[in-house]
Amino acid sequence: MQRLLLILGAVLLAAGAAWPWLSKLPLGRLPGDIHVVRDGFSFYFPITTCIVVSVAVSIVIWILRR
Repeated sequence: MQRLLLILGAVLLAAGAAWPWLSKLPLGRLPGDIHVVRDGFSFYFPITTCIVVSVAVSIVIWILRR
């Protein structure tokens, strides 16, 4: 558990340091993301982005467990 927390902390620290570059990635604006804008109402659901992030995290976990 200690090792997992240390790795998670290092990953979060690296993501925070790399945020200026990570924010330029097209995640959140992929085709398939639902964005509805009406008068006085805006709804955004990044379904494609959620799927891409889920697959990436699953692959990383699969690699780490090997």
